[in-house]
Amino acid sequence: MRLIFLGPPGAGKGTQAARIVEKHGIPQLSTGDMLRAAVAAGTPVGVKAKAVMDAGGLVSDEIVIGIVADRIEEADARKGFILDGFPRTLAQAQALDEMLESKGLKLDTVLELKVDQSRLVERIVKRADEARAAGQPVRKDDDPEVFKVRLEAYNRDTAVVAPYYEKRGQLIAIDGMQPVDAVTAAIEKALAG
Repeated sequence: MRLIFLGPPGAGKGTQAARIVEKHGIPQLSTGDMLRAAVAAGTPVGVKAKAVMDAGGLVSDEIVIGIVADRIEEADARKGFILDGFPRTLAQAQALDEMLESKGLKLDTVLELKVDQSRLVERIVKRADEARAAGQPVRKDDDPEVFKVRLEAYNRDTAVVAPYYEKRGQLIAIDGMQPVDAVTAAIEKALAG
């Protein structure tokens, strides 16, 4: 099972991905985590990424695809994986497809959590309040102003990825405004179908 989760920040992708990881035993692959691991391990791609980051630059799509390509070769990803937060652009989606094809693999499903963006700020503020009440640290990106910047970036750069996968017949839209358990049930039904 090779999946991608799409949707704006705050849509619940992380929560739902964690549930799929637990139920299906496949890893959730975060490009940020993979990048840090590749740099720490000193892999060839990690060395390239470190040089770019040390110079204050943004890591290229080519480097990110290389890191994803290396990571999906690891034993825990052989049964499948969930990509969360990647691809972020149309160019990354196309490069991901080419890389998977070169390995004889393809995506099974692209799940898009559809949400009412006007209500996402309320959701983020509530999440921050719940974290404080539980004595947990508040995520840096749960600041409403930071969140608005991330949402603008999503709408500008990443929202175009869903139509790309829809044209390929791989996109399944899920109502992300439902209660968490209802979203999970809708995802499981989509994956079973």
